[in-house]
Amino acid sequence: MRYFRRFAPVRAYRDLRYFLATREPYEYWFLIAAMAITGFLVWAFAHDSRFEREYRPEIVYVEQWRADRSDADIVAQQKIDGPIKAKRMAEQKAREDKVKAQFQAVDNAMDKWGL
Repeated sequence: MRYFRRFAPVRAYRDLRYFLATREPYEYWFLIAAMAITGFLVWAFAHDSRFEREYRPEIVYVEQWRADRSDADIVAQQKIDGPIKAKRMAEQKAREDKVKAQFQAVDNAMDKWGL
């Protein structure tokens, strides 16, 4: 309770009331405007900071191969895996193109606004 010897809430309230009583009326409007703008900016940053990330686990499967397999076995497996790899690469390229198009749209909008 030693804290309240130096800081008394009642005395602080009275001091604030006295300070506000000596202000001009236009200063209250500036106080309200400053508090509203600051509150809005704090709310906007807090509201904008929440987002949900898409959960996409990255699973890497490793195949074990025999040490004594022949070149023909390797080539046959590459022929099987080739179209699968090409499909994955095409999907990745499509995702990258989609993101690139979104950024390009934002860039075009900013150019339109002169930024």
